[in-house]
Amino acid sequence: MGDALLDAITLPDGTRVRGRGRRQPLPAGPLPTYGLYLGRQRTWHPDWPSTWVDWPDFRTPRDSAAAAAAIRHAFLLARSGERVEVACVGGTGRTGTVIACMAVLAGHPAEDAVAWTRRNYRPRAVETRGQRRWVGWFAEHG
Repeated sequence: MGDALLDAITLPDGTRVRGRGRRQPLPAGPLPTYGLYLGRQRTWHPDWPSTWVDWPDFRTPRDSAAAAAAIRHAFLLARSGERVEVACVGGTGRTGTVIACMAVLAGHPAEDAVAWTRRNYRPRAVETRGQRRWVGWFAEHG
């Protein structure tokens, strides 16, 4: 576990993933081997492979199908042992939404995924009604 990401959470199937806000400094320890970043790519480009999902703050992704594919890809990488990080600017709404979706992929019931994320990641994760509904959409279509 010496090469695990600091502050990573364990999903219901044992997969580990780190959620964080990009406005906070990068935690000490090993760097991610893959990042899923939510928002608009502007000037920050990580030194590791990554995917950006166009996802406005407090909203849902502009392209739901592309976002769902990116979430599935990041989850499969994490499940295979890669050090995966999920981040938006604040690390709560969009990042929490993705973590809730990953909990569904990890076998957690969709109807409890937001509550699970709030218990295990951040109490205010998945900030808006639209984001909560999107987790349900993801469970059906993602």
